[in-house]
Amino acid sequence: MLKDQDRIFTNIYGLRECTLAGAQARGDWDGTKTLLERGRDTIIDEIKNSGLRGRGGAGFSTGMKWSFMPKEVGARAHYLVINADEGEPGTCKDREILRHEPHKLIEGSLVASFAMQAHAAYVYIRGEFYREAEALQKAVDDAYEAGLIGKNACGSGWDFDFYIHMGAGAYICGEESALIQSLEGKKGQPRLKPPFPANVGAWGCPTTVNNVESIAVVPEILRRGADWFGALGRPNNTGTKLFNISGHVNNPCTVEEEMGVPLKELIEKHAGGVRGGWDNLFAIIPGGASVPLLPKSLCDNVLMDFDSLKEVQSGLGTAAVMVMDKSTDPIKAITRLSRFYKHESCGQCTPCREGTGWMWRMMERMTAGNAAVSEIDLLEEVTRQVEGHTICALGDAAAWPIQGLIRHFRPLMEERIEQHQAAQANAAE
Repeated sequence: MLKDQDRIFTNIYGLRECTLAGAQARGDWDGTKTLLERGRDTIIDEIKNSGLRGRGGAGFSTGMKWSFMPKEVGARAHYLVINADEGEPGTCKDREILRHEPHKLIEGSLVASFAMQAHAAYVYIRGEFYREAEALQKAVDDAYEAGLIGKNACGSGWDFDFYIHMGAGAYICGEESALIQSLEGKKGQPRLKPPFPANVGAWGCPTTVNNVESIAVVPEILRRGADWFGALGRPNNTGTKLFNISGHVNNPCTVEEEMGVPLKELIEKHAGGVRGGWDNLFAIIPGGASVPLLPKSLCDNVLMDFDSLKEVQSGLGTAAVMVMDKSTDPIKAITRLSRFYKHESCGQCTPCREGTGWMWRMMERMTAGNAAVSEIDLLEEVTRQVEGHTICALGDAAAWPIQGLIRHFRPLMEERIEQHQAAQANAAE
């Protein structure tokens, strides 16, 4: 269990002041100029050595991503873009940072931008997060007034500007290239890669897109050292992580814990346990709506990190844990997610545009049992045709929950179909 002295987010519940003075009292903006004086290469190497992996779902090395930016600034400016779109169902960690720890994000943006030679950072906020954007704007205004950002930020000689851009609530704009398109004022649709954003990103310039949590933890890693962060968690899955726990638990919450914490411990200690006790658990979606669910048998011992969840054919994703007790109809639950992905598909790729709607309609029939048993195999075959055949990962996100349902609860689907057929036969008689 994470010790209090190792917590990075010490005001995630907003119990203390969210002002600049309150943030500074908790250690934010402490020696920021000294951090910048270490130099760009040192900062990037330290983040690489810490083992920090992207907290937005993909889990790619943050330091490695920064190192892809051109070493010298040419005619094109460099940009940092922060993804605060957070549209994944079940995920609500970044909004807590925006509300209660905004100065961590702003300071992290300054350090990361300096490391990548970007004089400007744009944060793209989900349109529904109106109050969160207000809180962040207040923090930005205070940071400018105090000379922490703007001209000669923190007295470092580096000029840095921080801009807030509100989205319009489109899930697809959580994908980095669609986010860039939207930021530029275009329709939010993913771009083909290559070129990657580090080469051609916002306004055709070298750009790095990072998640809010990935950026917010950077100053603390640099202050305490890569070895401290790397000692937390497990090899290749280091550090602390914000977990969201929702659904059928006694105390839904957002909590900071070590990577690799047992899923059962996370729920029992922080979320007050499953409603009706652990034996009443039916299944869990461990990382936001886009990852496959896990039955109770796997939840007993699985660890919450990228590699452990991959081994059980699921994923950490955004670490949004959705708990289902035995009152849940898992077929209906996944059908609801299928409808969400069908609604949020941008329509650019044919497999996703046509496939998400087809899968949702088939899932509606599966919920009612109005299908043939052979159609379960057909449904899985279609998910394989969508998965991996689209520009962005929305096709994968739509396919994986259904694959997880078939993998673990096929007998339940078959039973539902047989019951429906029996009822139809009785009615005909």
